[in-house]
Amino acid sequence: MAGKLNIALAGNPNSGKTTLFNLITGLNQKTGNFPGTTVEKKTGQVVLPSGLELSVTDLPGFYSMYPKGEDENVSVQAILSSIKEKKYDKILFVADASNLKRCLLLCTQLADLQLPVIVVMNMQDIAISKGYDLDLELLSRRLAMPVIPINARKRTGLKSLLEAISANQETPPTSYFPSNPAEKSLADAVFKVTAIKNYYANMLLSQHLSLLGNEKASMQMLISGLGFDARKHQAEDSMERYSRIEEILKTVQKRTKNTSSKEFSTKIDKILTHRIYGYFIFLLIFFTLFQSIFTLAQYPMNWIETLFAWVSNSLGDHLPKGIINDVVSNGIIPGLGGVIVFLPQIMILFAFLTVLEDTGYMARVSFIMDRIMRKFGLNGKSVVPLIGGMACAVASILATRTIENKKERLITIMATPFMSCSARLPVYTVLISLIADQKYILGFINLQGLILLGMYLLGIIATIVFSFILKILISETGKNYFIMELPVYKWPVWNNIYHSMIHKSKDFIGQAGKVIVAVSVVLWFLGSYGPKETFNEINKKFERLNFDSPDEKATQIASAKLEASYAGIFGKFIEPAIRPLGYDWKIGIALLSSLAAREVFIGTMSTIYGIGDQEDTKSLKEKLLLAKNSEGKPVYTVPVALSLMVFYAFALQCISTIAVTKRETGGWKWAIIQFLFMTFVAYFSSLITYQLLS
Repeated sequence: MAGKLNIALAGNPNSGKTTLFNLITGLNQKTGNFPGTTVEKKTGQVVLPSGLELSVTDLPGFYSMYPKGEDENVSVQAILSSIKEKKYDKILFVADASNLKRCLLLCTQLADLQLPVIVVMNMQDIAISKGYDLDLELLSRRLAMPVIPINARKRTGLKSLLEAISANQETPPTSYFPSNPAEKSLADAVFKVTAIKNYYANMLLSQHLSLLGNEKASMQMLISGLGFDARKHQAEDSMERYSRIEEILKTVQKRTKNTSSKEFSTKIDKILTHRIYGYFIFLLIFFTLFQSIFTLAQYPMNWIETLFAWVSNSLGDHLPKGIINDVVSNGIIPGLGGVIVFLPQIMILFAFLTVLEDTGYMARVSFIMDRIMRKFGLNGKSVVPLIGGMACAVASILATRTIENKKERLITIMATPFMSCSARLPVYTVLISLIADQKYILGFINLQGLILLGMYLLGIIATIVFSFILKILISETGKNYFIMELPVYKWPVWNNIYHSMIHKSKDFIGQAGKVIVAVSVVLWFLGSYGPKETFNEINKKFERLNFDSPDEKATQIASAKLEASYAGIFGKFIEPAIRPLGYDWKIGIALLSSLAAREVFIGTMSTIYGIGDQEDTKSLKEKLLLAKNSEGKPVYTVPVALSLMVFYAFALQCISTIAVTKRETGGWKWAIIQFLFMTFVAYFSSLITYQLLS
């Protein structure tokens, strides 16, 4: 059966929706943004043995068609807009069998919108462990829609689900709305204005959606004339649905055994969420992460470094001599290699964060940190974006849409870039390796890992301090309460971890690679060319000097020309401003080029120190260790390296973050304040660090 179906995955958060999406689509996925928003969406393509092509969209998790936050609103708008456009042929509603009452609220709303819904019953193993026994056939009859059991984590039930998707499905008449004369009269009133009936009319009335076009003014008059109270109407609708859902569950769900508060998750929570040692466990877990980043990634990093050195030298030997040879072997390849070498560490970081999310521990972090966060103008929901900031500030700022309170959301947006993201990781790694060897304390604690943990803690401290300052400066816009469901603990799905590592790493390399190639070419040109008269004088000067070998002469000429190049001239121009921080003109060039993205710092240094060294096989670390200043002393001393790390811990060297802050705050005001404040803190913190340690 050839053809194509557009499928939407809908469901509550933590219902296993994304795990099912990965199971259906595998690696054939792509990410983008929903129209008119910056909320990420995932789409995947799969062709069934019958020839039927499925295009699957994973909607953000939401609890009801009455959205509470901006992220939920995206899913609601996607569902409602698709009714007119008939965008989705079928809706796969992923239900958590262990929390069915809550899930079925949204399911009944989708059914009343007369959408072809297939209920995907997930997490039955957890429901059984809680003592619940479900009659799925009876539930299917009561809901008047297919109910397919599946275990997305164990990868079972997919065949039955795909068969249900392929089968023709009739949309049953709405069975939950209207349920009383008052509801029907409201729907009839909306129908006269919009020609829309049934539950969709209720959605238009209760949410005053902007999907109406010319009918918007008429709807405003109708709402005013009816004296319509949207909140009251939504509450009554939800309560009536829950009442009917309870009637259904009494017939299809039985309790096979009594469970007490000593369930597995409850027992663990008594330890992990303890008000005292829960914090120490949190620090221990992240300490383990940073130890792993250095220990586990050491060998693959060495292999990648060796590979890129070989590629650079091979291209230099085999390509025709000239500009193309130089720009590729001494510009692009060293620049890319300088960042890709840190891919193993970045993959470990993403894998670790995915494990924390999959197991349910990340929700516990939000819970235990809420007590502290409130003192600084944040709440527990701020923790997820802040911890996500360790991967990418852009995605984390978008994640603040779950925070209802405007003040707390704004503070979270402003403070998140202080968290050390994955783009800072390559910078930290190189600089730490210059001042600390792979030494172990007490037999298993890596000194480099300890320093890296210190840099991340420094970012956390800065985040808290900045949040407290904003709490004082920003006027209150209303109270907020932290309500969060703690999912049961689950074993991580290794397939999810694999997908996360692959896709996040591809995104990192794709985004960084484009910028690095462009910057590397520009830097190569600026570092290889300069005023013609100056270059001629350098050639004449070195012709008169004697050297022990031709290689030494070539190195000296390359160094002199780099300093006299356009890049060198620019670096010398800004050097007085950065000299108090311990930086020379080469570091100055890297600082400015990394305004595009922090990770460009490493690519820039690789390019600068690679110009003129066609036969050099040294790693970037070795080149930096050998670098000397005008006085013949090492450039990268402990004070300089620590000063640089502090600068990158605080500086907002990321155009994408500035852009998303501007969009999420509705203007340039807060984006400019964020950039200027972080730059100010970075400069003076680095200044103090260098001056105190020198």
